[in-house]
Amino acid sequence: MGGHHHSHHVEKILPETTHISREERQSATRKVTLVGAALNTVLSLAQIAGGFLTQSQALIADGFHTLSDLVSDFVVLFASHLAHQEADDNHPYGHGRIETLATVILGLMLAGVAVAIFMQAWGRMFSGVPLPIPQPIALAFAAAAIIGKEALYHYTMRTAKRVNSPMLKANAWHHRSDAISSVIVLLGIAGAQFGYPWLDPVAAMVVAAMILYMAAQLIMESTSELVDTGLAPEEVQEIHDFIADIEGVENVHLLRTRRMGGNVLADAHLQVNGRISVSEGHFISDQVMHRLRKRFPDIKDVIIHIDPEDDETAHPSQNLPSREELLATLQAMPATAALWPAIDDFTLHYNDGKIQLELMLQETPSPEAIRTFQQACDSITCIEHLGFFTKLVHS
Repeated sequence: MGGHHHSHHVEKILPETTHISREERQSATRKVTLVGAALNTVLSLAQIAGGFLTQSQALIADGFHTLSDLVSDFVVLFASHLAHQEADDNHPYGHGRIETLATVILGLMLAGVAVAIFMQAWGRMFSGVPLPIPQPIALAFAAAAIIGKEALYHYTMRTAKRVNSPMLKANAWHHRSDAISSVIVLLGIAGAQFGYPWLDPVAAMVVAAMILYMAAQLIMESTSELVDTGLAPEEVQEIHDFIADIEGVENVHLLRTRRMGGNVLADAHLQVNGRISVSEGHFISDQVMHRLRKRFPDIKDVIIHIDPEDDETAHPSQNLPSREELLATLQAMPATAALWPAIDDFTLHYNDGKIQLELMLQETPSPEAIRTFQQACDSITCIEHLGFFTKLVHS
């Protein structure tokens, strides 16, 4: 079904050596899409009108099948235009979900059309009234549809190979599957001419089932995105392993993914060595972000949370005092007074429910001052370890 909104991923599949510029590929894609749309419009209107005139339900169903493709193509083009607008104040995450919502609505509309066609054909078969035999001219309409769609398949496939576009190849196969539905219709009408009038409504029901299948796929894909379904487990595992291998990452203990439009959003909790500086932790998270987006181009946005320890199961450091509280407690103790003038800087490490304290000293204090400070700290239960480092000041 259409699928034009994936066009912006296509560039990455191209080998570097091709001489076709991005502009050329875009204009070729646009041209093929417009030619397809024009031809399909003519075919679908001809089939629906022809179906009413010749009393062939199969032709009407096929006309709607072609029309549903067209509508979906236009919805995709329109929605992807809206979806690619930049993020704004009301939509800080961008407009990617507009496309998704449009696809769900479209899927529901198609499902409605399919059910209506099916019910009508079913009702006509079992109405007890003799079935009308489609007029022979209906065969010409069905044949024209087959020829038109098969021609579209070849034309689209040729362009797809020339500009090396997987999206256009998919579109080409789409035209061919449409041609197959028209073959079913042709057989139904022909069968009716040979005295099996029930074959026409049966063909209509087969086409209705094809439309319903298409609608179901659209609805399933897009609703799973609207309810924030993650990527497939193997894809998540691949991303997980990739992050875990990056230097500085000790453990990945939470990785969540979801889709938005054609993009993937992820957030990860990474465990790093608890004794590195904030800026080194930030550097590691930047590295992860940069490499991840390079390796998985679909990932648009990654939120990274840096942890010094695995806090998924417990939060051992939650109730520890903050820097200000701790220093105030220490300053209030007379035993620490002797060391204060020598202290230049405090570094605190919050690990495993304890605070590790490192003091940077300007000059070497007396062993007595260090000992009394140590005793004062030992009386505060949450302090685990003390490091004294003397700064060598070169005058």
